[in-house]
Amino acid sequence: MWRRGAGLAMVLAAIAPALAQEYPARPIRMVVGFPPGGGADAAGRLVAQKLQESWGHPVVVDNRAGAGGNVAAEIVAKSSPDGYTLLLTSPGPVAINPSIIPKLAYDPGRDFAPLTLIAFGPNVLVVAPASPATSLKDVIAAARGSAKRLAYASSGVGSTPHLSAELLKMMAKIDLVHVPYKGAGPAVIDVMGARVDLIIVSAPTVLPGIRAQRLRALAVTSLTRLPALADVPTFDEAGVPGYEAGAWWGLLAPAATPAPIIERLHQAIAAILHAPDARARISANGAEVVGNAPRAFREFIQKETAKWAAVVKAAGIKPE
Repeated sequence: MWRRGAGLAMVLAAIAPALAQEYPARPIRMVVGFPPGGGADAAGRLVAQKLQESWGHPVVVDNRAGAGGNVAAEIVAKSSPDGYTLLLTSPGPVAINPSIIPKLAYDPGRDFAPLTLIAFGPNVLVVAPASPATSLKDVIAAARGSAKRLAYASSGVGSTPHLSAELLKMMAKIDLVHVPYKGAGPAVIDVMGARVDLIIVSAPTVLPGIRAQRLRALAVTSLTRLPALADVPTFDEAGVPGYEAGAWWGLLAPAATPAPIIERLHQAIAAILHAPDARARISANGAEVVGNAPRAFREFIQKETAKWAAVVKAAGIKPE
């Protein structure tokens, strides 16, 4: 059996370069674990469009929302490792949910081969224009001194907006009430209407509302200011030293995908991301292009996993 296995490995190693040369020979499916219109979907559709133009084969975006991105992650983890099914992921499925859900149907570290981190974008703390808070310090002061507890919205338990607010609670030593929603859209609408006090959510989600003056931006969660909101301070500048969090989007393939196909995908996607038009589109949405190597993306996911595991533990977050 050992000889048979070794022989199979040698055969696969011999044919892998040929497979990569022929790849792609048919449509590619990019599975996105969130509804159309959000930051993840926008990043995925940009890459899908450019890949299709470059390779001449359809790249179909398949939105499979559910369970914080876990539904899509399970689909891709169990797909054939041939380069024709990819996962467009945000932090939830691979760096947050493993600390919240004891028995996932997949193993983020074992079942995926990282391709590249597409982009990283800070979250933005926003309130309604009628809110008395005009700065992050106002929010912190109100949380410490008001008889009525401030409430923050999120796109669901374990989402990036949820953990970003919990990180603020920990670092600023304040208390806030969590109001989870089924998606960022409804949550932001209720903040606009002052039915919830605030939300800390990805920049692409709230930039249109900020520009239309339907939301007031108080601070961004990166350590440097966001060019699209250059007059808005960072959390670090606004009174919470060292605070950093953000939304990000990356591409993964099933774990056993041949290395030559991984490399072909990575090179094509990195070239797309570093083209001026793609960089401009992503920057306009409040994010920064990354396009790093597969190994660097794996290390990034590992660091994010450790960071958010500590927040989940400290906040005592449990699955719904």
